[in-house]
Amino acid sequence: MYCKYCGTELNNDAKFCPNCGKPVNEETSLNQTKAIQSSNEDSGSLGWGILGFFIPIVGLILYLVWKDSKPKDALMAGKGALISVIVSVVLVIFSIIINLIVIASVI
Repeated sequence: MYCKYCGTELNNDAKFCPNCGKPVNEETSLNQTKAIQSSNEDSGSLGWGILGFFIPIVGLILYLVWKDSKPKDALMAGKGALISVIVSVVLVIFSIIINLIVIASVI
């Protein structure tokens, strides 16, 4: 058996060419690709949600950049940003109501 990339003679049980390092068959190549993908895990870490909460613009940008390649991490960053915006709006509305009550009681 010979390497289809460089022509080096191979052992029958070889998975990679000792000369060029390329996989001997397609199955080995697919396994390599899966190993690389699993090492670049998409875990949906809570850390991305916390980052998105405290810096909503970063959460939005991460969501837009990662929505196809890392959907779980993207979702966490987006959720953090969304929750931050909702909390901010509620606090602003609450403070306006409190100020109106204080002004009304003074008059």
